[in-house]
Amino acid sequence: MDSDIRRFAEVLEGAGRILFVTGAGLSAASGLPTYRGLGGLYNGHTEEGLPIERVLSGPMLRQRPELCWKYLAELGRACLAAQPNRAHLAIAELQRRKPGCWLLTQNIDGLHRAAGSPEAQTIEIHGRLSPLFCMQCGREDPQLVEHLQRPLPPRCGSCEGVLRPPVVLFEEMLPGAALETLWQQMTQGFEVVVAVGTTASFGYIAEPFRQARQRGALTVEINPEPTVLSGFVDLHLNGAALDIFDAALGHTLIDRICKSES
Repeated sequence: MDSDIRRFAEVLEGAGRILFVTGAGLSAASGLPTYRGLGGLYNGHTEEGLPIERVLSGPMLRQRPELCWKYLAELGRACLAAQPNRAHLAIAELQRRKPGCWLLTQNIDGLHRAAGSPEAQTIEIHGRLSPLFCMQCGREDPQLVEHLQRPLPPRCGSCEGVLRPPVVLFEEMLPGAALETLWQQMTQGFEVVVAVGTTASFGYIAEPFRQARQRGALTVEINPEPTVLSGFVDLHLNGAALDIFDAALGHTLIDRICKSES
């Protein structure tokens, strides 16, 4: 075993306070392309010639909900078709074993929850795809799958208002409760902070690593490509999340987790 992976494995085993920070790269092995690869969806502009950041924005959802939902639906169908991979399962198992093991995820695909990550130890900083709720009357609607098979945008059964998922679109604020939970946990400190499949390009994603370094905690990055974190963290584990978790935790543990979830 590589010495850095061995050190990572030893720290995970002994640490009580752990923070995993996950991005789209973690779900790549589940068949979900990373941010810039979803069937061309995120490759700059839509087929209407508009920047994807404008189409998937809060203002666009209000002004042209049918256009915003065209791409929300594409994203939603891809996420609903995916299944958690062994890395999702490994993180969830560590969370179950260690009450001080937390997860901060940028992903809205729901795969961490599907893998069994405890909600009480999970911060979905960009929200989730369901349940939908009405932008007019606030009523919740759990029928995301059914709505994706109907004409878009989906409509409220009570007032005919446009439904939306509880995700953070471009030009929208992050959820206050999620940020508060993150700051509370950061105040308590972590012994190790691990980035998995994220470029950490947002300040609120990079901040836990900055604070961890100040406190003397171990900082780790798992990514096959260099990122802004690579020259900053203590350990850069160059590879896919599945391979690193397999090597660090052992195939036997990963296989046992997978069998218990099947």
